Amino acid sequence: MSSWIRWAGQAACVVALAGATVPALAQIKIGQTAGFSGPVAAGVKEVSEGAKLYLDAVNKAGGVAGQHIEVVALDDKFDPALAAENAKKLIDQGVVALFLTRGTPHTQAVMPLLLQYHVPLVGPSTGAMALHTPVNPWLFNVRATYQREAERAVRHLSLIGMDRIALVQVDDSFGADAATGALAGFTGVNKQPVLHEKFDRTKPDMAPIIPKLMKADAQAVLFIGSGNMVADGVKLLRSAGSRAQVVTLSNNASAGFVKSLGDNARGTVVSQVFPYERSLSAPIVKEALEYGKAAGIGEVTPAMLEGYAAAKVLVEGLRRAAPNITRERLRSALESFKHVDLGGLELSYSPTDHSGLDYADLSIVGEDGRFKR
Repeated sequence: MSSWIRWAGQAACVVALAGATVPALAQIKIGQTAGFSGPVAAGVKEVSEGAKLYLDAVNKAGGVAGQHIEVVALDDKFDPALAAENAKKLIDQGVVALFLTRGTPHTQAVMPLLLQYHVPLVGPSTGAMALHTPVNPWLFNVRATYQREAERAVRHLSLIGMDRIALVQVDDSFGADAATGALAGFTGVNKQPVLHEKFDRTKPDMAPIIPKLMKADAQAVLFIGSGNMVADGVKLLRSAGSRAQVVTLSNNASAGFVKSLGDNARGTVVSQVFPYERSLSAPIVKEALEYGKAAGIGEVTPAMLEGYAAAKVLVEGLRRAAPNITRERLRSALESFKHVDLGGLELSYSPTDHSGLDYADLSIVGEDGRFKR
């Protein structure tokens, strides 16, 4: 199957986004490179489905300035080098913006291209601090940072009386970034991790770490890594007889991750960067649920909500840049955001601040395999 994807809900298929079937309308072409296959595929699929919910609704209503939005996506297989290669291909194809890249080293590999070709990247699906400071004039974050999530997770564990907290991280820029937040959390509660271990991203092997966790008698383990890696670690941990509280970050806030945990899912704590996906009191959630129901989707997951929010930011920027939408006009339009209401969440940008939202919360996987708060 070709690596090219025009996603319309099933990212593994070569299909046209709703609206692309109406040739009389011009198109606004948006590019996405992400791991549609590989260890983060489940989360990428859900984030993309969430974005599609909103983009479909916009296209159905006539698009932006009479133009439909088309997302052209490439599978980078969660490989940073391929992510940069894909981004260059998309830029050469004339996309107005890049959108929903996935992964910290992957987005970092793309960032030089943003400056070189003056193309905006909206809503990278990563909370790395390196994407926030120093400000990249062409990159616009939507979600909170991993450091904020990790720090809050450690503080929560300490607050509920856990003193022996272990930290297990992937050995890459994402792991290092999130671990910085976790260590700040430890400092804030005057504690140290009972164990701090790293594992290789390309050849993850949790087996040597598990005996160390058992010896340390960890009451809780904060796993920082992609979904499949964390699920493997949890499986080994449980097989060894540990009942330690498992905590991970919002990069794993997807139904696919819960499924990968299998019987070990219940009780896992996952940090979240958007409001509770089943709370009708949050306007953005209510709106997404209504669009989801119309599309035949039973429920909205946290990952879908992230994609939905990013799509709302992208569309508002395009509307402000219309009718003659260019990369430069889109960047200027995004930087004009002042308290833009995404549905109970306000977002602002400026030339010196591209951080977007700062919302962070915690959830736990219930008996039914759904996140609860």
